Amino acid sequence: MTTRTTLTPLTRPPRLRPGARVAVVAPSGPVAEERLQVGLDVLRGWDLDAVALPHAVDRHPTARYLAGTDADRARDLQAAWCDPGVDAVVCARGGYGAQRVVDLLDWDAMRAAGPKVFVGFSDATALHEAFALRLGLVTLHGPMVGAAAFLKDTATQDALRTALFAPESARVLGAGTARPLVGGRARGVTVGGCLSLLTAGLGTPDGRTSLRGGLLLLEDVGEEPYRIDRMLTQLLRAGLFDGVAGVALGSWEECGPYGAVRAVLRDRLGGLGVPVVEELGFGHGTPALTVPLGVPAELDADAGVLRLAEPALR
Repeated sequence: MTTRTTLTPLTRPPRLRPGARVAVVAPSGPVAEERLQVGLDVLRGWDLDAVALPHAVDRHPTARYLAGTDADRARDLQAAWCDPGVDAVVCARGGYGAQRVVDLLDWDAMRAAGPKVFVGFSDATALHEAFALRLGLVTLHGPMVGAAAFLKDTATQDALRTALFAPESARVLGAGTARPLVGGRARGVTVGGCLSLLTAGLGTPDGRTSLRGGLLLLEDVGEEPYRIDRMLTQLLRAGLFDGVAGVALGSWEECGPYGAVRAVLRDRLGGLGVPVVEELGFGHGTPALTVPLGVPAELDADAGVLRLAEPALR
């Protein structure tokens, strides 16, 4: 019989201070240079020393959906992480490609570099999982600086800024849209991200075999209800949800009528016997919360909030 261990809190990196250096990398899809520059200016407006790594605006010569070659994307990420002068690494955008760089990184060198802040979501879920499993590090499921939602929405910007500089002020997370799909309260450790990336990770070196004791965060974009059903069913059949303490659902942008999505979520998750809250306010929607992964928290589905037991950053 396989022993399924319970998730435990991960190491929290230091919060940012004025003047901190933030490196922006593109481990997944390409980002338009003008968008990247606007995003960098937002960070600089927070008194951060924001810089883009050399290959941040590259495009793969043949696979145009990738931001440059796998080797170059991995090189930028590792160089940023291992630079002792860099305090945080932030993704430029999502798309696809993070899985292709995970095995090209020198994880021993990155571990030796010590903890620092990592921010991203969507395709960056593959990196969140790798940082958690290989480095034991809390990361931030937050906006990419070259994405439209971050560039245009001040609430999304403010949520990230608070999480970076004053994390003790961001310990109760929720949105006015949040409501219980299944009522109740549960305590556990936050984990998760983009549903399709969690599903794609099954069977890989960074694929989870258990989420026991986890408060599972799930969201996605552009997935029709039947595909959401298929992915949730796969995770259920793989036993990944066995022992999950609670589920927090974010946005399901461009996934069809929400009523149809909600029916799938209720059907596949409602039988877990744990609290489930919907529309908590994180993910591809706007505005978007910044939610830490790897911290102890309480999910109060009836109140529609996630209460962190400690600040995401120390």
